[in-house]
Amino acid sequence: MRVFITGYGLVSAYGKSWAELKDGFISGKNAVKYIPEWKKYKDLTSFLAAPIENYQMPEEWSRKQARSLGRVSQYSVEASGAALKMAGFELDNLAGIQDGYIGVACGSSTGSTDAVAAMAKLLIDNDGSDVTANTYIKMMPHTTAANIAIFYGLKGRVIPTSSACTSGSHAIGYAYEAIKFGRIPMMLAGGAEELCTSEVYTFNLLYATSQKNNAPELTPAPFDENRDGLVIGEGAGMLVLESEESMLKRGAKPIAEVVGFGSTCDGAHITKPESKTMKMAMELALKDADLSPEQIKYANAHATATKAGDIAESIAINELFGENICVSSLKGYLGHTLGACGGLESIASIEMMREGEFYPNLNLKNIDPLCAKLDYLTIKRSIETQYIIKNNFAFGGVNTSLIFKKC
Repeated sequence: MRVFITGYGLVSAYGKSWAELKDGFISGKNAVKYIPEWKKYKDLTSFLAAPIENYQMPEEWSRKQARSLGRVSQYSVEASGAALKMAGFELDNLAGIQDGYIGVACGSSTGSTDAVAAMAKLLIDNDGSDVTANTYIKMMPHTTAANIAIFYGLKGRVIPTSSACTSGSHAIGYAYEAIKFGRIPMMLAGGAEELCTSEVYTFNLLYATSQKNNAPELTPAPFDENRDGLVIGEGAGMLVLESEESMLKRGAKPIAEVVGFGSTCDGAHITKPESKTMKMAMELALKDADLSPEQIKYANAHATATKAGDIAESIAINELFGENICVSSLKGYLGHTLGACGGLESIASIEMMREGEFYPNLNLKNIDPLCAKLDYLTIKRSIETQYIIKNNFAFGGVNTSLIFKKC
């Protein structure tokens, strides 16, 4: 069964639409900021992030609707509403799909961490003053998926995907498979993340965060010889996936088609990536799509601007697709949005494919000679292609690849 994308929604540091996202790419200015407030954290040496500044929930949301939503759920619920609207639904009249017709696949690295902190205060200090009836709901790993379903009254299957940086791409892949094999006609799928110092601290302990505190505009720099690590971002990206039968019955218009999904695990090291299993994930996606490597003209890389990750991925892409495939990572613009990157970067990649204009690796000045030879985009490029591949990789040696087809 064929699976189409009929809508999407996003919340990002650049804005909440493809037009705003594209304007950010065109500007060549990233969303990375220096965060002086983080200097209070002992031993933290990276004070950089790509935050969503002055975020406000939609005014039409009631207090009752919002009370169980931490910030990560706010992002995912708003992006889901935008996706449903684009797919042709009226948010105040969803009765036709509230009978199990549509499900939700969504994830994040963790729930809202202020709620986690409130529970920690209870356990460590025996002080429950910050704990409310909704604290656990905000902190639970499946808070995004559950809150989306409840907010819009969706009664189909829920697939929580809390797999760090592959949360969004796992969600899209699992939703695609659920529809492809006839288990459900429609799914909302994607991922979200809210910015938290704990995430920056974790990567800082691994010597993986950028230290360019005095030059936030120059970092991160995927594939660059002088890159010095990643920068954390935040946001959400949600897509409406739909069977061909459902799409035609509704008279909806396809944005793109999901044709392939592959997922593997390194089974080796918790944080050190493996080229071999990255390549296997891409091979599985190609096999699922019944495509040859030559049919893919562009790869949207996971590339977070860490040395080990960039090099491993470049080798995997080169071994499978050769040195002429065009490659770019979007993390130079929005930072590494962790659980959201699979959703946000898939949306951007699909729109680049539709428009035939692909945006370059920001801050790539000198390609790392240890990276495999590929056609790394350093300026915007016009590329005509029917297919693109989207990679995401995560702690735990988790690898995902998605293939999208132009409609």
